[in-house]
Amino acid sequence: MLYPLKFKKVFMEKVWGGRKFEEFLNMDLPKKINIGESWEVSAHPNGMSIVENGILKGRTLQDIYNEYKYKLVGEKVYNEYKTRFPLLIKYLDVNDRLSIQVHPDNEIALKNHNEFGKSESWYIMEASEDAVLILGMQDGITKHKFLEKVSKNDFDELFKEVKVKKGDFIDITPGTVHATLKGSILFAEIQQNSDITYRIYDFDRVESNGLKRELHIKEASEVIDFEKKIKIENTDFSKKESRKTIIRKKYYSIDKIRIDGNFEDINLESMIIYSILEGSGELFFKDQNDRVETLKIKKGETLLIPVCVDIKLNGKFEILRTVIE
Repeated sequence: MLYPLKFKKVFMEKVWGGRKFEEFLNMDLPKKINIGESWEVSAHPNGMSIVENGILKGRTLQDIYNEYKYKLVGEKVYNEYKTRFPLLIKYLDVNDRLSIQVHPDNEIALKNHNEFGKSESWYIMEASEDAVLILGMQDGITKHKFLEKVSKNDFDELFKEVKVKKGDFIDITPGTVHATLKGSILFAEIQQNSDITYRIYDFDRVESNGLKRELHIKEASEVIDFEKKIKIENTDFSKKESRKTIIRKKYYSIDKIRIDGNFEDINLESMIIYSILEGSGELFFKDQNDRVETLKIKKGETLLIPVCVDIKLNGKFEILRTVIE
């Protein structure tokens, strides 16, 4: 019998990372290295999730998906994705400039890399006052002009710069050029199960091995949406609000929910993934013997609720609730 799953965090050292997961999300990080990403729910070989609770403890998410199939994610979801688990959920701590990059869509990624494309969404959990992102291309920049400037190592006046703050939500579709430029941000990322990135510029940084990271100018130029306009949504609740739909799209749908007391939830069509943004509480569910089990949950944690599993939350917190519709 399936039940709500928590996974061991998979930490990724990054040249642009930091230590804010300790301060803001109370994570126990490896010593003396900068951590840029915590992969929370992943069946990707570059960072495979391992269950840390219940009778499935120690097993990988891919192994569980292979065994339980539609009983984990839902029949419609399984029929769409088959052997590939559909989503990858992360937290990111960007303490320096995230490289200027773009991701391909499904068609190109599956053809060239045998992976999904990467459509992703960012929810800003913390941001310094000077936080600025790159989102999209400046008006009038064509593929020809882009390649001409980049060939001269000239990256000025190519990209749009946008300020962001805590509570902002950004949907980054394939072909959208993006990066962090100033300040620091910590955010939750919901994305397709993909790790394909075409790096355009990395600010001439050198990694610990003494080498610059590889760039992918030709590949990037083939997938950039030069006309893409990005809208930043602020997700702050009004006084009377406790739930709002942030996005509905092909790959996933996300609600932001504020809980103060009890909240019951079940989805008969899709698994549910909770990203805990603020606060703490408890999650209750029944085991195979109809006994009530309890999971303590807090800010910075992530849970996968299998399809058709009935749960109750109690506490005071805010969550992102992700499903596939």
